[in-house]
Amino acid sequence: MEKLVIQPAFWKGRRVLVTGHTGFKGGWLSLWLQTMGAEVIGYALPPATQPNLFEIARVGQKMESILADIRDANWLHAAFSTHQPEVVFHLAAQAEMLPAYSRPVETYSTNVMGTVNVLEAVRQNQGVRAVVVVTSDKCYENRESRHAYREGDSLGGADPYSSSKGCAELVTAAYRSSFFKPVDHAKHGTAIATARAGNAIGGGDWSANRLIPDAIRAFVDKRPLQVRHPAAIRPWQHVLEPLAGYLMLAEQLVQQGASFADAWNFGPSDENAPSVEQLLDALGSLWGDGTTWEHDRNAHPHEAQQLRLDASKAISMLHWQPRWSLGSALRMTVAWHHAHLRGEDMAAVSSLQINRYCRATSNVVMA
Repeated sequence: MEKLVIQPAFWKGRRVLVTGHTGFKGGWLSLWLQTMGAEVIGYALPPATQPNLFEIARVGQKMESILADIRDANWLHAAFSTHQPEVVFHLAAQAEMLPAYSRPVETYSTNVMGTVNVLEAVRQNQGVRAVVVVTSDKCYENRESRHAYREGDSLGGADPYSSSKGCAELVTAAYRSSFFKPVDHAKHGTAIATARAGNAIGGGDWSANRLIPDAIRAFVDKRPLQVRHPAAIRPWQHVLEPLAGYLMLAEQLVQQGASFADAWNFGPSDENAPSVEQLLDALGSLWGDGTTWEHDRNAHPHEAQQLRLDASKAISMLHWQPRWSLGSALRMTVAWHHAHLRGEDMAAVSSLQINRYCRATSNVVMA
């Protein structure tokens, strides 16, 4: 197969709807699409934190931004009808594990019925050629082993968040089989895939109960970070890594259709899946200024201790490949937040980091 790369010319002038554009991953994806000249439409609730990437990096300045709930089917259908997107990236979600324990109904209604609403809007509006539904690495039935999960492994979840992501995968598979069958692609013209990524890190994430944002808040306040599970293993990767995979996947869904309408993992190499303790030591060394952390031995809700992804399918078929080491990902994260603390133009800083990633990777053809 010919080597696949992100083609900026493919995106120039193309109508793209991003749900969750006010969030961390959705914000970075919207900025990247803007740099390639796409006509970006965002649909999401207002930013969930203060501060946030959406406002600080002026994500909404060069796109159509619709602030509405993914659970509101009427508003969502109106957005599709008005803007007629060709490509849809569905990232809107309740994206935190711990809040899902206290707000399970919100988690399921957002992550499951929100996905239903998006796919139903696609079904009722002609012209959508590609849909990438972003779920999570936590959609798998986690057996707490060193096994790296592959796309054919069982879905499941021992907590509401993980379960809701497994449900979103099942919903997408059902819609694909019922209404967008790959064998009938020539008739309906729509290809739908799901994407499961590792733990994305990078500048502009201020979410609660996430390791890197919690650490940076503690570092800025010069207080010890309280760590729930220092021995836990996670597939860490810079946010631009899975986003590159989503973009490459969407291009192939449009250009090749049925052969790419499937589930895909985008995770780091095994050496970029260290323990929380190892990650924090590396992050603290880069941040400097006496950073410390402590093991929080209080009782906490269940969280998986081992989680790894096997991305060999994306590597072999999409020719996607992680290009930044964990050290590079941490350096980019620290550099972004140091620039923010210095009062720099964070839209420009973010664009420079996207450009740096593009120049460092063979996943992207520069315009």
